[in-house]
Amino acid sequence: MPEDELASWAARYSYPGDSDIEQVVAPARARGYLVRREFLALCRWKTPRSQPRCRRNRDDYVREVTRAALSTKNEELKIRALLLLEGVSWPTASVILHFCDRGKYPILDIRALWSVGLRRVPHYTFPLWRDYTGFIRTVSARTRLSMRTIDRALWQYSKARQT
Repeated sequence: MPEDELASWAARYSYPGDSDIEQVVAPARARGYLVRREFLALCRWKTPRSQPRCRRNRDDYVREVTRAALSTKNEELKIRALLLLEGVSWPTASVILHFCDRGKYPILDIRALWSVGLRRVPHYTFPLWRDYTGFIRTVSARTRLSMRTIDRALWQYSKARQT
């Protein structure tokens, strides 16, 4: 999608619970880890289908895994640590980083990937996530738009245009 249309597409974005989720995770961002209730809310926001598996994670495990992921500077460890949580796949791990980490992380989503030109459902890997994250960070720096704005735009563009 054209970069000069990002803000326009983001303004059209609508997703149930989007504004609520940012309020739910604000305390986690401040403290540096998620508690189980916040973790489950994020997982439900991304994909309600994962809830039965996500509920298997104990509160102490959620706290420690997310503390490790949100505190490390190593990008590979950051995302892979989150994959240790039951029910958490690459897209859900990217949601946790997007909303909770102080760094800039995009949401790895089929809609967003389609909007940047990837037309097949990918096999998620660290190189894919790393390259996509770098690309979206570059777009963010070039356009001076937040990661959240870009994510909303890419999702909405796909929703409106993808067949």
